[in-house]
Amino acid sequence: MLKIYNTLSKQKEEFKPINPPNVNMYVCGPTVYDYFHIGNARSFISSDIIRRYLEYMGYKVKFVMNLTDVDDKIIKKSNEEKIDSKIIAEKYINAFFEDVEKLKMKKADIYPKATEHMDDIIEMIKELEQKGFAYNVDGNVFYDVGKFKEYGKLSGKKIDELESGSRVEVNVEKKNPLDFALWKKAKEGEPYWESPWGNGRPGWHIECSAMSCKHLGVPPNGGIDIHAGGNDLIFPHHENEIAQSEAANGKKFVNYWIHFGFLNLDNEKMSKSLGNFFTARDVLKKYSAEAIRLLFAQTNYGGPLNFSDELLSSAEKGLEKINNLAQKIEDEIKTNSKESINPDFDFQKYENEFTRVMDDDFNTPQGVAVIFDFVKEVNRTISENENINVKFYKNAKSFLEKTAEGILGILDFDNLSKTSDGKLEGDLIEFLIQLRTDAKKEKNYTLADKIRSELNKLGVVLEDSKEKTTYKITRTKNQAAN
Repeated sequence: MLKIYNTLSKQKEEFKPINPPNVNMYVCGPTVYDYFHIGNARSFISSDIIRRYLEYMGYKVKFVMNLTDVDDKIIKKSNEEKIDSKIIAEKYINAFFEDVEKLKMKKADIYPKATEHMDDIIEMIKELEQKGFAYNVDGNVFYDVGKFKEYGKLSGKKIDELESGSRVEVNVEKKNPLDFALWKKAKEGEPYWESPWGNGRPGWHIECSAMSCKHLGVPPNGGIDIHAGGNDLIFPHHENEIAQSEAANGKKFVNYWIHFGFLNLDNEKMSKSLGNFFTARDVLKKYSAEAIRLLFAQTNYGGPLNFSDELLSSAEKGLEKINNLAQKIEDEIKTNSKESINPDFDFQKYENEFTRVMDDDFNTPQGVAVIFDFVKEVNRTISENENINVKFYKNAKSFLEKTAEGILGILDFDNLSKTSDGKLEGDLIEFLIQLRTDAKKEKNYTLADKIRSELNKLGVVLEDSKEKTTYKITRTKNQAAN
């Protein structure tokens, strides 16, 4: 029986979907103004593991992750770089898809964009206005927090105790400092859409409400079983989503709220605003996606996790144990045709134990421990027996396929050799880049140009900037094989 810690009730609850075996899951995706950092990746990967486990348990998951492609941050970047905001958004949407693929995330069923749902957003604001939950001040439409009596039920905050602060937009037009923008009047030089209140654009919170309800519906025929995102979204974003959606629809918005803990650097939350972050794509140049996923899985999804090279290196070493056994299994399945013994090994025991711990609020640290225990015992069995039947190896592969590969995403049977080769390749490219940098400093431009030219022939394109030289690999798999 699966139990999930629900932020709304502050306790673990038995999971009961609205319309089993279907599960509707909505995850807050990125605001596409930059490459997402490795802290964002923790939320994305954790939601991916949850989705995979639900599918393993037989549920049909409809997984929706939004893309916020109109926002203050995008407009700010657009103005700074003097590039149209659409171009900025499109660039980082493409980068997002590249990076989540490298992180071995399954594709969402739908990636709704805010700019493609303006009609839905406007209709929801109109509904709120008609019901008395929204008011218009000269083209700016605000949500009247005081009208929603349950405001604060997710975060535990009380309206009379909340004061205007760093997380609350201050605006003299508001009735209450806590009221938040549903529609923002157009300013000169900003993108805008036509609406009943004049030209403008939506607030961040209403975008998620409109898109999630559009694609997942409302009870009894639809509805959101699970809504997930980082801990920093509990207030005000998710609190405001509840207020908007429940006021507009008159139905419970979400049954289970799941929130992911912060990724810390030196015990301080990793964030772009603090400047203490690494992008996911930079980390992927040094470490495999499997190592990143294993590091995240070794800590409960809701708790804080310190990020360091030491921990990632340790994860890579842990992966070697799994990969070594997986390679042994593959070799034996391909070559073992002997009439041989089938040692006594209880595969079902490990599968039952893995399910038992994962049923306890997706307890991946214990799930990882079960996998390593399994690897240890299989290796022991192999060392103590000769002429083992191929059926033993097929059973071992089946367990690892279901758990390490299918659910946690820390193993790839089709790509075993490339897990270590990819890191070696990256290290060699970085070495050649450094060699080229040194050559340029010594004014040995012939060598510098030769390194660039030879790398280019191999499908490695160097990109120089004032700060450093980066690279991208443009070759296809067939070119790599040749």
